[in-house]
Amino acid sequence: ISSEKRLSPHTTKAYENDLNQFTLFLASEFDLLEPEKATFLEIRTWIVQLSEEKLDAKTINRKVASLNSYFNFLLKRKLIEVDPTIKLKALKTKKSLPAFVKQSEMNVMLDTTGFGLDFNGLRDQLVIELLYGTGIRLAEIITLNDQNVDLYNNQIKVTGKRNKQRIIPLNHTLSQLFGAYLKLKNEQFGNDELILTNTGKKAYPMFIQRITEKYLGQSTNLKKTSPHVLRHTFATHLLNEGADLNAIKDLLGHSSLAATQVYTHNSIKKLKDVHKLAHPKA
Repeated sequence: ISSEKRLSPHTTKAYENDLNQFTLFLASEFDLLEPEKATFLEIRTWIVQLSEEKLDAKTINRKVASLNSYFNFLLKRKLIEVDPTIKLKALKTKKSLPAFVKQSEMNVMLDTTGFGLDFNGLRDQLVIELLYGTGIRLAEIITLNDQNVDLYNNQIKVTGKRNKQRIIPLNHTLSQLFGAYLKLKNEQFGNDELILTNTGKKAYPMFIQRITEKYLGQSTNLKKTSPHVLRHTFATHLLNEGADLNAIKDLLGHSSLAATQVYTHNSIKKLKDVHKLAHPKA
């Protein structure tokens, strides 16, 4: 899944954790040390146990997807004759709208937060404005390097899922911030990686997570304050301002329009609110 399907390091790690968890379950519950010999009944028992532990349905479905991928791999390599996961069905999940920061709250945060003009302050500001201004994923921001930034054309080149590359334009403010940050970064560290820690090492997922939690936590009442919230915010604000859905799809790096259409629900809710307030018969 990492070398052929080129799934992100985050997804690969999640699959690895799921399979390790399943392997430990088989060993402890059935004394089975070879997971490739697991049967449908044993897999089903694991899913039931996960449900009894009150795990979220989405999380369980992700673990089922990990098993599907694993046993499909074994089947293609002719290491098993029958895929025991073929009869598994996904659990029903509650439909939830993507969490996003209100435009007014985002403007206040960016206009009033004192990030500071030292390296750490410029870096934190760049992380927040880059996630919000481009909608890139967590895995994408930590793999960016200086060569991906084209300040002459005000754009960046991003490598997304399955190694697909896309060009995303930068607004004027973000370009200026890039210029100031890159100058200071190269003076202090000179590393090729774009986002660095306080000590000049390559940023890692939890480091970016802490930055977004710090600033979003100060400015919003959202329960979720992850980098992905800023990706949702980017897409929702674009759609609310009249952007074409296909354009948003390309900017986000979605492979199909179906993944992008979830943001239309937030936009429709806004339209309903406007209709309720403004229409005489509402």
